[in-house]
Amino acid sequence: MGKRILVQRKGRGGIQFRARDHLKVGPAKYPVIGLDRTVRGVIKEFLHEPSRWTPLAKIRLETGEEFIYIPPEGVYLGKTIEIGPGASLEPGNILPLYEVPEGTPVCNVELRYGDGGKIARRSGTFAIVFSKEKGKVTLRLPSGKTKVVNEKCRATIGIIAGGGRPEKPLLKAAAAYYKERVHPKRWPKVRGVAMNPVSHPHGGGSHARPGAPTSVSRGAPPGAKVGHIAARKTGRAKKRRGTRRG
Repeated sequence: MGKRILVQRKGRGGIQFRARDHLKVGPAKYPVIGLDRTVRGVIKEFLHEPSRWTPLAKIRLETGEEFIYIPPEGVYLGKTIEIGPGASLEPGNILPLYEVPEGTPVCNVELRYGDGGKIARRSGTFAIVFSKEKGKVTLRLPSGKTKVVNEKCRATIGIIAGGGRPEKPLLKAAAAYYKERVHPKRWPKVRGVAMNPVSHPHGGGSHARPGAPTSVSRGAPPGAKVGHIAARKTGRAKKRRGTRRG
């Protein structure tokens, strides 16, 4: 009997697979403010949160309320941020999309009005206001795809700070380890075909191949539930020959 495989240990839980929520600073969301007024706030502090590759900023509004904010490039400590339909088109200000001209780069865009921001939140990313029509705004996302949202959804003017992050090399395995350690998963993950037969259903053999079909049923036991779980179909699709009509 070999050791328990990874899926068995994940099922039992444990500290290796637990998210480190105690290190979270807080939710980075827009405050609940209506579209009938403009509110100003000041950046009081920049924060760091593990597993989030963008800096965070704490903003104190003139009403006394504070919230966590994903800053774009160009903002600084003590800068005044305007929130609402009357705000100017400066980097860092938060406006509804119906007041943002076409071609403007925006970030942390709401998918639905009031959700606090969902689109383009990663470091160095931004979306482009592509077109407007009948209360809808078309955005060009960082992936190149387009997304249509309501014109009342709010967005931050500018590009998310922290760009160029992937250009920095990790240099050593320890840096990669601590990079992945903040996520709720086990890393590094060894392939099943690289193990011994006692350690994994795919293990064994003189070369790396499972040696048997890797699709298993939904009700398979944890020791065998690896590979294509409850797959509808696997393998290469067969070409259908067309029928000729005489």
